[in-house]
Amino acid sequence: MCEGNLEAPTRHPLDWKSKDFYDEAKLLDELERVYDVCHGCRRCVSLCTAFPSLFDLIDEGDTGELDGVDKKDFWKVVDKCYLCDMCYVSKCPYVPPHEWNIDFPHLMLRAKAVKYRKGETRIRDKLLSSTDAIGKLASIPVVVNVVNATNKNKVARKVMQATLGIHKDRELPEYSSAGFRKNASAQDTFPVKAGKNTPGKVAIFSTCYVNYNEPGIGNDLVSILKHNEIPVKIVEKEACCGMPKLELGDLDAVAKLKERNIPAMARLARAGYAIVTAVPSCTLMFKQELPLMFPDDADVNVVAAAMFDPFEYLMLRKRDGLLKLDFKKPLGKVSYHIPCHLRVQKMGQRTREMLELIPDTRVTTVERCSGHDGTWGVKTEYFADSMKIGRPVFRQMSAPEPDYISSDCAIAGRHIAQGMRGKDGAEPQKQHPLALVRMAYGI
Repeated sequence: MCEGNLEAPTRHPLDWKSKDFYDEAKLLDELERVYDVCHGCRRCVSLCTAFPSLFDLIDEGDTGELDGVDKKDFWKVVDKCYLCDMCYVSKCPYVPPHEWNIDFPHLMLRAKAVKYRKGETRIRDKLLSSTDAIGKLASIPVVVNVVNATNKNKVARKVMQATLGIHKDRELPEYSSAGFRKNASAQDTFPVKAGKNTPGKVAIFSTCYVNYNEPGIGNDLVSILKHNEIPVKIVEKEACCGMPKLELGDLDAVAKLKERNIPAMARLARAGYAIVTAVPSCTLMFKQELPLMFPDDADVNVVAAAMFDPFEYLMLRKRDGLLKLDFKKPLGKVSYHIPCHLRVQKMGQRTREMLELIPDTRVTTVERCSGHDGTWGVKTEYFADSMKIGRPVFRQMSAPEPDYISSDCAIAGRHIAQGMRGKDGAEPQKQHPLALVRMAYGI
């Protein structure tokens, strides 16, 4: 038995179809085993509120050890975890292939799946994770104005907090009736120029957020690809990637969404397309989570191999000598935040590298969790925690007095802007990195 591990981490497939996976007694035994290892290590105490919650339960118990914690309180730790994966990627020395086999995020996922199957998931959480259904309804031209006005109305927000548990002070993203998929000006007539590291044509998976909330992000991506004369098309059929349902523990819903998305994407992958999404969580879903849920599915694996983050793709194009560097506008000082689900992809800081190619642009990089995570920071019981986790990020992003603040995760960017807002209401200029690159190109 060794202390720590110097081997490259690996991840086991998620055994989510077995009966043991949903056996609560066996789950509690595994939670006890892993919690005890975490108690003896405590390296992850600074990452989020899940680990401090666990350590407080232990320290305030009768024995000062895990045996002094009532097992019913184990769930308090599960509820504080929002599956950012950073404990696995950046802190834990006992991940596989270490014999202790600690995969804390996937253990939390298993616990959430058990909770979901027991019928203990709140209606609010099911609603918030139904991004397609909400987006289609909220983006209807007549409805969209009512929804956006309601989300900004203080009285309505108090009602939403009382009835749904959505915190009245959380600033919610607006919905757009324009949509991305139906209006995208994709163009696939350019000659295909494949490189050693990149396919020469791109298919865009829109994502719910880009399609229903900020279609401008998708339009910026299309403009950048067109400027670089890369043939672009939009994935023919699309549903939610499944990440919100995964985080809820509704793995059967994830499987259904996989069946809707993967066939069309697999055809594109086999036809030589790079598949690009502008939301890190969606990219991660196809790169990592679906392959771990369906390790023997050939279509899932071919899609995973073809999946790229936008800046991962663009910087590989630069390596191939196929990226235009004809930037016309400097950006000045940019405070850039790397989202957790981008860091988990383990591809390096490609967005930062791209922004630093722009002349007269100085990038300050913040590599720390913002604390929002999808719908977690929206909920009444976690809003204060999300702002507490984000406080160091807000401070570091503010320090250079930037001209722009930016994050690949649009929701994290919105959360950071809210946290940085001054008492006088002054708000920093927030732009998605794709918007910054489009602006720098002058297009």
